[in-house]
Amino acid sequence: MATQMFEGKGHAAVYQKYRFEPGKELQQTILTYLQEKRTNPAELVVDVGCGTGQGTRFLAEHFKKVVGTDISEAQIQEAKDSHPPPNVSYLACPAEELPFEDASVDVLTSFTAAHWFDIENFMREANRVMKPGGCVVLSTYTVDMSLRYGNCSEKLTKVFRETWDMLLKYSHSRIKHVLEDYKEIFEALPFPDKKRITDIFDKIPMTVAGVVGYMESASPYQVFLKNDPKAAKSVLQETEKRMLETMGISSPETPVEFWVRHVCVLGCK
Repeated sequence: MATQMFEGKGHAAVYQKYRFEPGKELQQTILTYLQEKRTNPAELVVDVGCGTGQGTRFLAEHFKKVVGTDISEAQIQEAKDSHPPPNVSYLACPAEELPFEDASVDVLTSFTAAHWFDIENFMREANRVMKPGGCVVLSTYTVDMSLRYGNCSEKLTKVFRETWDMLLKYSHSRIKHVLEDYKEIFEALPFPDKKRITDIFDKIPMTVAGVVGYMESASPYQVFLKNDPKAAKSVLQETEKRMLETMGISSPETPVEFWVRHVCVLGCK
């Protein structure tokens, strides 16, 4: 079975506010691959485990019809409430039971979600709905993250990493797929024409408040929050305070560079 970690309305709202869209380098990697592999324009693109639609919105800029799916009703409602463009629609369903005809999907994507799926059943379903010549794109950002600001980047990253490493103690076992750079997911993809890229680095424009909000949106923090709300909130408050002190500033709206490493699994049926 798929693992459901993003169900509540409160979590979905935080997710919508703080999760970022795929970075420019990842976007370019995906678009270049699809241009290389596809001879005909894609008519239907399906973004599985779309959450509140960060990746879906990127796809909408490049394709005629995009459908975002997610098992969480709350996430889908947030996505619908965010005024999607006219070529985007959203629906709630499991990744392993997609409501599309056999051989009807041109491109199937998943951004930072495939590790939550029942991998075997999802791959079988992806194979069923994909057209011959269709492409699959499964990406995630990794725990390889850093912060850059002036001459205190190293110290700032250390503050972030200390909190992040503490939160990772509350991770679900499926995070192993991320820690292993989607190796098992790559091996499970049933198309012989496939590749895995593990060194895509992106600079995400953020603020101090945005970085703290990103940590709040992460599933390990949400587990921590349920277990000990007071301690969890205190950790984020203290982290923000330490970041501001390290930077020598007072406003959490101060911009920083948030660097992430993406892994991307690409395949063509």
